[in-house]
Amino acid sequence: MNLEEMPVQTTMPAAVLDFGAVDAAPLVQGVVATLLFFVVGFGVLALGFLALDLLTPGDLRTQVYTDRNPNAAVLLASNHLALAFVVVTAILTSADSLGQGLIDSAVYGLVGVVLQAVALRLIDAFVPGHLRNLVNEPRLCGAAWAVGVSLVAVGAVNAAALS
Repeated sequence: MNLEEMPVQTTMPAAVLDFGAVDAAPLVQGVVATLLFFVVGFGVLALGFLALDLLTPGDLRTQVYTDRNPNAAVLLASNHLALAFVVVTAILTSADSLGQGLIDSAVYGLVGVVLQAVALRLIDAFVPGHLRNLVNEPRLCGAAWAVGVSLVAVGAVNAAALS
């Protein structure tokens, strides 16, 4: 039989079109859980911002977004990245039940905020110069990067320490 004589199939087999029963409940539960974990994570990052704002001179939001202070921006970005490590790890290692998982994530996130604040205070105490001088410096300086990377390192250690 040559190609011209071969029959052409014009319909699809029924099995290809059968999607079976669709249960939306697990999908809805997953979407709700995602939204709730997002709220917890965002809340931890907001608390981290407030803690950093309390530990740095002046209004951090104004310094970063209005005055465009590069040193303050490096500290803020580094602290957020560090806390993101903590939040992601807290969510991934939280309990399987939604309620307990949310509580686990929130508590470990708060612990991360406190540990980041302690680390910033220790850096300020043991490193020459003061955080106040660093944040008030109008030009980007290497010390901001050093403190920022230290904060990210502390955040990575915090994340790894979560159990």
